[in-house]
Amino acid sequence: MGGPRDTDVDAGSGSENGRARSALRERLRVIIFGADTPAGKWFDVILLVTIVVSIGVVLLESVRGVRDRHGDLLLTLEWCFTALFTVEYLLRLWTVHRPARYARSFFGVVDLLAILPTYVSLLVPGSQSLIVIRAIRLLRVFRVFKLARYVGEGELLWQAMRASRQKITVFLVGVVSIVVIVGAVMYLIEGTESGFTSIPTSIYWAVVTMTTVGYGDIAPQTVPGKFIASCVMVIGYGIIAVPTGIVTAELHEAAMRARREVSTKACPACGQSGHAPDSKFCKDCGSSLTPPSEPDA
Repeated sequence: MGGPRDTDVDAGSGSENGRARSALRERLRVIIFGADTPAGKWFDVILLVTIVVSIGVVLLESVRGVRDRHGDLLLTLEWCFTALFTVEYLLRLWTVHRPARYARSFFGVVDLLAILPTYVSLLVPGSQSLIVIRAIRLLRVFRVFKLARYVGEGELLWQAMRASRQKITVFLVGVVSIVVIVGAVMYLIEGTESGFTSIPTSIYWAVVTMTTVGYGDIAPQTVPGKFIASCVMVIGYGIIAVPTGIVTAELHEAAMRARREVSTKACPACGQSGHAPDSKFCKDCGSSLTPPSEPDA
């Protein structure tokens, strides 16, 4: 029978194991989610290289000649990459303090979608082509080599887009109205003889002409039709510049409101990065950016 001394030994052993496990978890979290340490930087670099190579495997697999000659090798490589990304995804969930929140975040969803197609292909043949979604994971390059300022610039661009959405919506409604009116007028002027067989077809022509694409599959033949087409082309050049001006103005305003750099520090709870250097709490989930000390087990 074990006496009090044995109980104390077991409790001490369990406490040491708990502290060792917590320390390992924290070290892995810093390496996987951060780019502030050499190990974290190398992890991101190796991850990005692996993603690029895995995308190349998917692209080569879509070429019939390569697939016929090296199909087995490509399939083996794909499963190896999937196994590596699966382990990485599970490690991310294990090391982050709030795994459910990370799983619902943008990169959490992307990480999951990067491995699902291979498993789904066992049930739905051909779905492995969706593996190219791994290219989205290359966005993590912004955290490598301390290029965190680009994360900040992306945040400013997103803020500018959100701030200008109402103006752009009104602008698009106006453009759609012009396109519908021009399409109806061209249908009446040109008619089926010139290829304007219906109002929807005429609207299609108006969109192609106004955007200055000009496929040439439909063209006006009458003088009034050519005059209207010329006006639509000129209007198209002016319309292209309007959204750019709107977003540029909002981008300037957003830049003036936030003139400071961001760090590569990742939230220990949800993995979100792009915080201000002096931030103490996560801008996404509100958790402390300084991981709490683990209590004794």
